[in-house]
Amino acid sequence: MKLHELNAPKGARKAVTRKGRGAGSGNGKTAGFGHKGQKARSGVKKAGFEGGQMPLQRRLPKRGFNNSVFATKYVTIKVSDLEKFEAGATVDAAALLEMGIISRTLDGVKVLGNGELTKAVNVKVAAYTASAKEKIEKAGGKAEVI
Repeated sequence: MKLHELNAPKGARKAVTRKGRGAGSGNGKTAGFGHKGQKARSGVKKAGFEGGQMPLQRRLPKRGFNNSVFATKYVTIKVSDLEKFEAGATVDAAALLEMGIISRTLDGVKVLGNGELTKAVNVKVAAYTASAKEKIEKAGGKAEVI
């Protein structure tokens, strides 16, 4: 199968309804917005607004736990980013900042396994994916967790 042989399934492609194009279109004059009122105006449809009544999303209690405040936030880099360093170099958060690979450190740096590495570099960061650690060690480098 080739790209030019692909076809959308029946019913997947539907013509756009052109509003306000005459009475014969079935969607002319008020174009489905009715006569006057807030919902007929442009830019006034406020999601969740209930005419001044306390909206449902504010009436219901908040429940459950959200870890976003407490979660460890890593700055991620790819294995291929380590290629910018010389062989035998020690790569840590400070070195990555200096090279401009990262702009901030947050709670630490995590190396992802995207790309390839041909040089042996000693990497000292907070976390690695399994594939990233494998690629660094395969290239002859060390992957230390700090």
